[in-house]
Amino acid sequence: MSGPRELHDNRVHSTREGADDRRADTLRLGLIGDNIARSSAPRLHHAAAELCGIALSYERLVPRTFDLSFDELFDRCASSGYRGVNVTYPYKEQAASRAPIREPRLRTLGGINTVLFDPTGPAGYNTDYSGFISAYRRRFAGEEPGTVCLLGAGGVGKAVAFALLAFGLRELRIVERDRGRADQLASALRGVESHLRIDVSDDPSRGADGADGVVNCTPIGMVGLEGTPLERRLMRRATWAFDAVYTPLVTRFLKDADDEGLRVLSGYELFFYQGIDAFERFTGRRPDEDALRSALAGDASDSSSESTRRPENRDAR
Repeated sequence: MSGPRELHDNRVHSTREGADDRRADTLRLGLIGDNIARSSAPRLHHAAAELCGIALSYERLVPRTFDLSFDELFDRCASSGYRGVNVTYPYKEQAASRAPIREPRLRTLGGINTVLFDPTGPAGYNTDYSGFISAYRRRFAGEEPGTVCLLGAGGVGKAVAFALLAFGLRELRIVERDRGRADQLASALRGVESHLRIDVSDDPSRGADGADGVVNCTPIGMVGLEGTPLERRLMRRATWAFDAVYTPLVTRFLKDADDEGLRVLSGYELFFYQGIDAFERFTGRRPDEDALRSALAGDASDSSSESTRRPENRDAR
């Protein structure tokens, strides 16, 4: 086997076809993660850059593709002229150990998805947190979430749990096979909201019993990991559902929730808003939301409608 591949081999550019992407003012970004071949993050940043008149390149960066560990790839990006990177499954918690979280309220969260490489060192942000707040507010008009069953306490699960506090979360049932991870999230939440009622178990039926909202923050349901983390019959008493998975756009979890009459929030909305927030961190510019939705219209139907619809056979992210 030859040596590690150069990072630029896997680049996805936002410059128009035929343009010279080697300009000194081209902003270099990337996405570090596994199973990201179908990610629409490059397309979102491409479209946002076009709307803002910014020259930008965005690369998919899978550590094993370059024969590097996450830490080695992270260091390579930091020393190779990148302005920043997004980080996705399964590296969000690992990234938090490499880039201090700038928002004081989120320092106990333990996971990040956006890193800026500043002259003083890498800085971490969690736009899953801010993105979910925007997505939830848009879909549910800021209604109180009530009692919520949270399936999965990994990076995105932590961000969503913290975001739900902003809407008056009454009780959280954390369903997670890794008890240490679940207890860590429970402790972090109590550190910022001491009166929050929290239950921890590895039993979905216990977590969903009497819950107002059911939330999937596991990777179950994504392309390559088909299925659902919660049986349909356990959703019947709930009123709303959210699935962080958005490839495919309509997961079995969301379809079951919709069939049971729950109001649903697609993971595409989280993708959209966390992407806008990350782009703003990287560039200092925020694209017009309606214009960006129009530019990305081929990627998804209106995922915030009253009911889900099966997507065409296309890449939803």
